[in-house]
Amino acid sequence: MIVSQSILQFVQLAAILVVVVGCYEVLHPFTPALLFALVVCISTWPVYLRLREILHGRSTLAALLMVCLLIVLVISPSALLTISLSNDVLVMVESAKVLLSHGPVSAPAWLEEIPLVGGRLHGYWLGLASGGEEAVMLFKQLLDPARNFLLGAGNAIGTSLLQMVFAAFIGFFFYRDGDVLVQTLRNGLSKLAGDLGKELLTTIHDTVAGVVQGVFGTALAQAMVATIGFLIAGVPGAFLLGAATFFLSMIPIGPPLLWGGASMWLFFQGAYSWAIFMALWGVLVISSIDNLVRPYLISRGSSLPLLLITLGVFGGIVAFGFIGIFIGPPILAVGLVLTRLWTEPPSTKIEKSY
Repeated sequence: MIVSQSILQFVQLAAILVVVVGCYEVLHPFTPALLFALVVCISTWPVYLRLREILHGRSTLAALLMVCLLIVLVISPSALLTISLSNDVLVMVESAKVLLSHGPVSAPAWLEEIPLVGGRLHGYWLGLASGGEEAVMLFKQLLDPARNFLLGAGNAIGTSLLQMVFAAFIGFFFYRDGDVLVQTLRNGLSKLAGDLGKELLTTIHDTVAGVVQGVFGTALAQAMVATIGFLIAGVPGAFLLGAATFFLSMIPIGPPLLWGGASMWLFFQGAYSWAIFMALWGVLVISSIDNLVRPYLISRGSSLPLLLITLGVFGGIVAFGFIGIFIGPPILAVGLVLTRLWTEPPSTKIEKSY
């Protein structure tokens, strides 16, 4: 009897293990989409509740509108970035090849006139040009790897677009059935950890919302206004520069490198008024978002050390592709919070300054 009962328990455990492994294998390809949808829904849940209230409790319609907002703000710009990256890379590489086919390129006249460093830059240019055909061939050989790298980045973004589409589909159900899902999760955590389970759920929600709003909210706002400025001033590759602004906004001096470089390019092209406009737009609009919006958003949620932001962004890209940019930092923030909950004394309250 004891042997048969042990065999029965073994069979039950084996059956559970088979089901768990089967579920993992089925859902594993959609892990980035699931995590992305979860992060988006958690960080925008108050907006969804407000929208559902305005629509008199129509959760399905409110969920559909939230998904449309996700498509407009995230998925569509990512698609434009992919298309722009592919087109601009091919055009720039082919233009460079045509230019190099005529031999060494003479230094522009304005290069030597740059204060302090103009003479040295002009000397470097002449040194490269004196290499003759060997230097030209070297540059041509470097163009193809650079093109392949940038096109590979565009393909990676395109692959992540498919995950984003799945995330939008999953997010619809997360929004619509969110109350039931949260209650089920709360009940499960209460059985496992008692009152600590509810505290964990609240802490995770506040942490994810704070990181997304403080880090990505500021980055998205800066990228949008930077792209508008680049388009108005006629800077080529405006969407690429806007996307780069999104990434570099996580670094304190990142955006000025882009709008400052665009201003210099316009100046040397002879478009002095547009150069002044671009510089003023960068100082008064783009940088003001970092100085005013970021502290406001962080004060409402929780911040994250710059090191973890950087590791989260690049680690997320390595683990999940382009979509990992939005997944990595929130995951590290949650991990940091859980670590502090575990290591700090029970009587210590965790501050919202991660």
